[in-house]
Amino acid sequence: MPYECHFTGKKTTFGKTRAYSGQKITKGGFGLKTTGISRRAFRPNLQRVTALIDGTPQRVTVSAKAVRMGLVVKPLKRKYGYTRQQKEAAGH
Repeated sequence: MPYECHFTGKKTTFGKTRAYSGQKITKGGFGLKTTGISRRAFRPNLQRVTALIDGTPQRVTVSAKAVRMGLVVKPLKRKYGYTRQQKEAAGH
């Protein structure tokens, strides 16, 4: 399973970290020199969530932003105690 959000498509992107040494020209130095460049990964905040997809509950990987935006519809935790919601769903 790829490390990717089911709803937004967010996935790992790659970049670089740069280490500098030297004093800035404005502070009287000769400028910053790059002393090291290494690869790094930017990983999204993904969560494993049970969501309703096409009416059936499925475990999917979802970004935290998708959860906050309301893209994830979670199933009911219990089959009892939700009489008002069940009545409204049956009436529609």
